[in-house]
Amino acid sequence: MNLSRRKSMGITIITLLGLLCILGAVWVYHWLAPSLERSRKVLLYIRDPQAHADWRMKAGQRCGNAPFQFPSDGFIGYLWGDTFRLDHRHQGIDIFGGDDIGRVAVRAAYSGYLSRLPDWKSSVIIRIPHDPYHPEQQIWTYYTHMADPQGNSFIVADFPPGTNEVFVEAGTLLGYQGNYSGDPKHPTGVHLHFSIVKDHQGKFLNELDIRNTLDPSPYFGLPLNGYTNRDQIPLCPSW
Repeated sequence: MNLSRRKSMGITIITLLGLLCILGAVWVYHWLAPSLERSRKVLLYIRDPQAHADWRMKAGQRCGNAPFQFPSDGFIGYLWGDTFRLDHRHQGIDIFGGDDIGRVAVRAAYSGYLSRLPDWKSSVIIRIPHDPYHPEQQIWTYYTHMADPQGNSFIVADFPPGTNEVFVEAGTLLGYQGNYSGDPKHPTGVHLHFSIVKDHQGKFLNELDIRNTLDPSPYFGLPLNGYTNRDQIPLCPSW
């Protein structure tokens, strides 16, 4: 192979690699852009909640004929399916109350049987024997971050660690929004993380894997799917 042909092939390979890098960067941006935009709005809201009061949902609010009532006051900052790194998808929704820890109430979105594992500082889970959309199936609703950075719980005294299968009505007070992350040096922002977890043989699956959770959109009548909602603030339809 002569020298000019080698140079030509080298230029072609470099050009192809450059194009692949550009396409990869565009793909990554497309993948992350909605979450980045939502992060911008979360910061705006946290800095001045009153300036963005029209972004808020109210605890107990129900959109149309949706079966679930909203569990806490606040702005829905992150959606089911949002991504903050390429190997992980957000498994639920994050509701930012816009107040200090331990002040924004968290209430049951739907009636069911509440449990709190002995080592759970900030979380409860409610078993719903009959999914309102698939009555033959069982689902679970999971609520977390109800503690301060050191793990001091904001869950109400009615549900101490080790609580098992206590029936609660929709709207029952469960606790208050906190910022517990498991690492006192790196607390989260004050919010409630809520997710709908699938059942397997009478037990809830691992909530950390999005494949074990359900899109909460139809249950609340809100656009809560980060795959399809790229920039809309979730609020009840005005019709």
